[in-house]
Amino acid sequence: MAYEIEMRHWDITLTIKRLGGVATWRELRRAHSRREIDAAMRDGVVARLWHGKYVRGDFAHASDAARRLSGVAVLLTAAEFWGWRMQWTHQRPQVVVPRGRKISPERRAGVDVSWRGIPEADVENGWVTTPLRTALDCMVFLPFTEALSIADSALRSQLVTRAQLIARVETLPKQWRRRVIRVLDAANADADGPFESVLRAHVLDIPGADFTPQVKIEDEDGFIGRVDLACTELKIVLEAESHEFHGEPEAFARDCRRYARMAAEGWTVLRFSWPDVMHKGEWVRRIVEKAVRMRQALLG
Repeated sequence: MAYEIEMRHWDITLTIKRLGGVATWRELRRAHSRREIDAAMRDGVVARLWHGKYVRGDFAHASDAARRLSGVAVLLTAAEFWGWRMQWTHQRPQVVVPRGRKISPERRAGVDVSWRGIPEADVENGWVTTPLRTALDCMVFLPFTEALSIADSALRSQLVTRAQLIARVETLPKQWRRRVIRVLDAANADADGPFESVLRAHVLDIPGADFTPQVKIEDEDGFIGRVDLACTELKIVLEAESHEFHGEPEAFARDCRRYARMAAEGWTVLRFSWPDVMHKGEWVRRIVEKAVRMRQALLG
C-alpha cells in the first residue's frame, strides 16, 4: 500500500526533489493543484515543516530515529529540518551517536548511523544540529556540489552568516579547513536553489569566465529579466531550465521574447536541463568552455 500511495503522488514528490527537497506553498501551487497537494498531505507523502516549508512526508521518521537512538540528526537530515535546499535528498535519516555506544542492527535498521562526538552547544531541540554546525558538517563531509548547494541555501536563509562560518573555520581540524574555505569562497546567498548552485559549481574555475548568480539583463526597452548565471564581460548567460514551470503557453511565449531580446543584445544563452546539470556535469562544463573560447575569440 505504501508503494501504491507513493506512486499515486509521484509527480509532486518529483517536484519537491527537483526544488532541492524543500518547497514553499507557492512553488507547489505553480506545478500542482490545491487538490493534489491536499491529497498528498492526507496520504502522508508531503509534510509541512515548522517554518511553513513542505518536504517529503517521511521526514517525521528522522526526528523519531534520532530520539529513539538518543542521537543527533546531522548533515542532510538536519539541513532539511532547517529548510535548506540540497542537490540530493537523503534516503535514510542520518544520525550521529557518541563513540563507543553499541546499537544492535535491529535498532539502527533504516537509519544511517555514524559514531562521533557533538558538543551540546551544537545541538538544538535535543535531537538536531544547530544551523551553524549543520552548515559546517555539510561543507566538511559532502562532495563539493552538494556542499555548495547547502551553503548557498544556509546563507540565503539567514540562519547562519558568512562571518559566523569563517569564525568557526579556525576551530576545525587542519585537514578539514581547506574543504570548508573552498566552499565558503564560492558560496553565494543570491543563488536561487540547488539546480543553479550545481550549475555554478561546474563552471566556477573556467579560465577567463566569472559567472555571477541572478544577474539583471536590460536593453533599450528596459528590463528583460533576471538570469540564473551570467558572465557580463563575455556576455554569456547560463539558464537552469525547469520544464515544470514553463509549460503554459503564455510562459512559453514570454520566454521566447526574453531570449530573443537577449540574443539581439549580443548575449549567448545556454540553457541546461535538470538531468544534464545533475548527472552530466563534465558535459555541461565542456559546452560552457566552448562558449567561453568562442566569445573570447570574438571579442579579441
